[in-house]
Amino acid sequence: MYDLIVIGGGAAGVFAAISAKAANLSAKVALLEKSAVLLAKVRVSGGGRCNVTHSCFDPALLIQNYPRGSKELRGPFNRFQPRDTVEWFESRGVPLKTEGDGRIFPVSDQSSSIIDALLNEAKKLGVEIFFRQKIDEITRTGLGFHVGSFATKKVLLATGSSAAGHEWAKNLGHSIQPPVPSLFTFNVPTSPLKELSGIAVENVELKIKGSSFMQKGPLLITHFGFSGPAALKLSAWGARFLNEHEYKVDLVLNWLPSFSQAEILDALCEVKKESPQKTLISENLFKLPKNLWKTLVGKEKRLNDFSLKELQGFAEKLHGDVYKADGKTTHKEEFVTCGGVTLKEVDFQTMESKICPGLFFAGEILDIDGVTGGFNFQNAWTTGFIAGTSAIKESK
Repeated sequence: MYDLIVIGGGAAGVFAAISAKAANLSAKVALLEKSAVLLAKVRVSGGGRCNVTHSCFDPALLIQNYPRGSKELRGPFNRFQPRDTVEWFESRGVPLKTEGDGRIFPVSDQSSSIIDALLNEAKKLGVEIFFRQKIDEITRTGLGFHVGSFATKKVLLATGSSAAGHEWAKNLGHSIQPPVPSLFTFNVPTSPLKELSGIAVENVELKIKGSSFMQKGPLLITHFGFSGPAALKLSAWGARFLNEHEYKVDLVLNWLPSFSQAEILDALCEVKKESPQKTLISENLFKLPKNLWKTLVGKEKRLNDFSLKELQGFAEKLHGDVYKADGKTTHKEEFVTCGGVTLKEVDFQTMESKICPGLFFAGEILDIDGVTGGFNFQNAWTTGFIAGTSAIKESK
């Protein structure tokens, strides 16, 4: 009989198993993984560098990066937050560094540094690990649970967005918010900007027309449409709305969010007055990338030949350029979903089910998802730590 069986060998599951064993070295803790490897998503995240967390150390600000789960995570982040994550890895010989945008990576720039630290800790503490586990069902017993052929007092589900994990949770009494994609890039097949693939704009405002969803930040023009933080964050906050509209929406792009439309028009009129013989293409007065500015202007003609109506139209375009999105693109290895176990059914002081005593949850199986930047891993570390330690303390 195990004290705890953790199902799922991703970041949340491995950290939960380690945390459980660290809370009570004499406890019998097993980790079951369906594949032949642990931490597969950690290995490929951040382009193989592993964006382990983010340097947002104020829980009140940290929760603002979670489209779903922000309210529920406030308490957990006061117990285990990015500062604790940094301390955990650095105390185990993995120095971390913070980049300009706040993302935290291992100094080695190798995800293997994070994986090795986790696996070494699991081995040192004596977590039993079983690979290639096919679990047909999880059933309640008088003493706890049967997980396939294993008997255990407590079960911790850390199965990510896996349909099997959702099915086990449902069979044990939970309701599931339907999983839909989050954190994806927009396909814009009719975009006149696709030839500019690779150009990045430092700060834009991107919104979904006919909705309240809007994000500011860097935008990357790609051969298929739009990517970069502004697009990814918009996809996360608007995930359900976009799914309902089958990813066919109008995107409104404000290329110059620091200026009002009136200020843009005033600047255009002023440059026309000062340099009437110059072309508008040559007068890149807002310092947008050169080829982007050229494409947006379109016409190679002198400023003096632009009518006021044309300048008004151009100011309107710079302030609200409309593109038709039709579909999305996800990078399979870093795929994130929203949806999962309904949050009101979980006690976030312990991560234990309110419906099925002895059942705990950690990570993406819950209806929690963060924007890009290390926030999804932080959710895994935090909920894994609390679920693992709580499950074992409750067993004493």
